[in-house]
Amino acid sequence: MSIDPRTPVIVGVGQKTIHWDAASGDAAPSPQSLRADAARLALADSGAGEALGGIIDRVVAVRTMLDSVPGAPQPFGRCANPPGTVAADLGLTPRDCIHSHVGGDQPQALVNESAAAIHAGDVRAVLLTGSEATAAMKAALKAGQTLDWSHSAGDGQEDRGLGASLLSPYDVANGLGAPTQTYPAFEQALRGRWGNSPAQHRALMSQLWSGFSSVAAGNAHAQFPVERSVEYLSTPSKENYPVADPYLKWDVAQDAVNQGAAVVLTSVGEADRLGIAADKRVFLHGHGHAKDKVPSERPDLSRSLATELVLAQALATSGMANASRIALYDLYSCFPVAVLLAAEALGLDWQRGSNLPGRAGALTLTGGLPFFGGAGNNYSMHGIAEMVTRLRDQPGQFGLVLANGGFLSKEAAGVYSTSAPGDWQPVSNAAIQAQCDAQVGPRLLSEAASGTVESWSVTWAKGVPQRGYAFVRTADGARVLARTRKDEAAKLHA
Repeated sequence: MSIDPRTPVIVGVGQKTIHWDAASGDAAPSPQSLRADAARLALADSGAGEALGGIIDRVVAVRTMLDSVPGAPQPFGRCANPPGTVAADLGLTPRDCIHSHVGGDQPQALVNESAAAIHAGDVRAVLLTGSEATAAMKAALKAGQTLDWSHSAGDGQEDRGLGASLLSPYDVANGLGAPTQTYPAFEQALRGRWGNSPAQHRALMSQLWSGFSSVAAGNAHAQFPVERSVEYLSTPSKENYPVADPYLKWDVAQDAVNQGAAVVLTSVGEADRLGIAADKRVFLHGHGHAKDKVPSERPDLSRSLATELVLAQALATSGMANASRIALYDLYSCFPVAVLLAAEALGLDWQRGSNLPGRAGALTLTGGLPFFGGAGNNYSMHGIAEMVTRLRDQPGQFGLVLANGGFLSKEAAGVYSTSAPGDWQPVSNAAIQAQCDAQVGPRLLSEAASGTVESWSVTWAKGVPQRGYAFVRTADGARVLARTRKDEAAKLHA
């Protein structure tokens, strides 16, 4: 069967992980060095590095976490033009240099966007790259060392900015503002819907994460390659302290990483012209991308409509009625609830393994954000890189990547295979986005009211409870989001 030469295809991937010790005397990694190193590896991985680099029309850098928070301190300076600097450092001459939006959905969303641009003939090849060097920053600050992260080059860039706020004024006024205040509320709501006691859900999360840690332990790119037992993950300790009920430290994405990853896409026609081997090529089949309502405006805190719709669209546009043909998964894993909701939407019985060989560990290729490493907005670039590598070893199999941004706010999914799609076409997200937008949430109250607790969490610091948060539903279905005051320690202990 002949393949349309406009069909987009991934031809190169690269990953770089550095375990840097401030006392070693070695040069510290920077976000820019990790971006550039991963990009070089991705170009070389194609087998046509120099020639492929010569046709790259677009370089996209995924925004780092320090560049994602307005006013965040930049103790060692910052690169003013990340995509342009990557291009200059690698000797590339792209027409477009793009600095991405904020969000962990971006790597997959950018693959979707790039594939459409290649198919339309707008670009010949695209380089996507990103990184985090938070571990180096923390180690240098602790050791009193000064680093220089100000290296910058390039004349201009399209800076897409931070994007729309993922929290409403009501959310912020009532205390929401960090993932460790929102995801615990989703987790507790899911626990309630499933009818789990706190102990049962603690065991469930630990079983899931133990499987993920076993994958990280065997991954050469993992930042924390240690297998953790269910008992260890279930038990509060000095090394696994409470963060926000029901989460302990190792339930949460770990940001102290030095990691970079990159992906190169081109068209089948260009790959043929450059002589890129067939066994290097991995195709994007179906995909989807959608944004959910802000947390307080979602009808059900125990569900993620965006996750459900995006996964369903990715499968359907791959010609699949369900996930039965998917052999490999990398589901975004910032907190257990993100994985549990995705597995539920896909109909995966990971506990029994009846339709998922390998059980919990089969839901990740990297080892997940707590154990592989939470490389900020760029984590799923690592997931895609791992997917490409694994699919090359399993020709004809299909794999699915789910990327998540914000507070289960922005979801992007892609289905991949070495098998070429019959007639690749870009996918419109308009219908599923309209469904997300059409959700009718409960009436929100700011006045005093009584009702039933819908979900809750207590945040902790150094073993001491700090603030309590509660979503409450009144008898007529209205919702109240409330938090304790600083002087209400008794309520927190209760």
